[in-house]
Amino acid sequence: ELIFSVEGFKPFGWYLTLVQFGFYSIFGLIELQLIQDKRRRIPGKTYMIIAFLTVGTMGLSNTSLGYLNYPTQVIFKCCKLIPVMIGGVFIQGKRYNIVDVSAALCMSLGLIWFTLADSTVAPNFNLTGVVLISLALCADAVIGNVQEKAMKLHNGSNSEMVLYSYSIGFVYILFGLTCTSGLSPAVTFCSKHLVQTYGYAFLFSLTGYFGISFVLALIKIFGALLAVTVTTGRKAMTIVLSFLFFAKPFTLQYVWSGLLVVLGIFLNVYSKNMDKIKLPSLHGLWKKTVEERKTRTLSQTV
Repeated sequence: ELIFSVEGFKPFGWYLTLVQFGFYSIFGLIELQLIQDKRRRIPGKTYMIIAFLTVGTMGLSNTSLGYLNYPTQVIFKCCKLIPVMIGGVFIQGKRYNIVDVSAALCMSLGLIWFTLADSTVAPNFNLTGVVLISLALCADAVIGNVQEKAMKLHNGSNSEMVLYSYSIGFVYILFGLTCTSGLSPAVTFCSKHLVQTYGYAFLFSLTGYFGISFVLALIKIFGALLAVTVTTGRKAMTIVLSFLFFAKPFTLQYVWSGLLVVLGIFLNVYSKNMDKIKLPSLHGLWKKTVEERKTRTLSQTV
């Protein structure tokens, strides 16, 4: 958000993605050199597909910031479950329980409410941003399944996945910007604002890379439940800090719609961990209340 606050940078979202992919490739190469097994296990064709999806996810997401408030983009990212479920129904013929459907419904309503609030109070609201972030969300929903399948099938490492997918994606974006004549204006603009563009982009990429590593470590050591809880808390903190550090219109509708999305995330986590999370039933709560009343009455009689 700080990068896009630089006057004149908004049209260069794809160039920011190019720089980000370059840094990620370097970080992945450094990490790969630190492990013993440096062989590429996943086929090149698979990496070409993953790289294309990664470009779509991050490129469209970065470009959408030129049209949307940052909190709106974060809220959209929270709702990846919606395209995942739709894809599961139409592609794999999956069936979902009432908790999953309720989670998707809460996220959808929260998302609609948040977007309506944004369109009401934000003078620079543009429907193009909603379309871009929605397409990024769809690509993000697909890429997770493709990555998981490839890593399990070929036993590939995280550093290998990062290096090859982002380096191939770097070539894709470079080719696209060159063909559309979008590279030269971006390079010219960024050369005049080196610290605000390349400096911030380096910090953006470095923290993003560490973020990916930390989330993978959380999943491996503590499980997906805690990881989702932490990342959800991080998204909430991101939105709060965005309103604190960057001047933008605010309405309480943001709060209620955000809470609806958080409720949807909780229901999704609960659905996947029903055996670990045991919520009391309404019958159980009523029975406990009746028993407490009887005990209280008996003690008063005594």
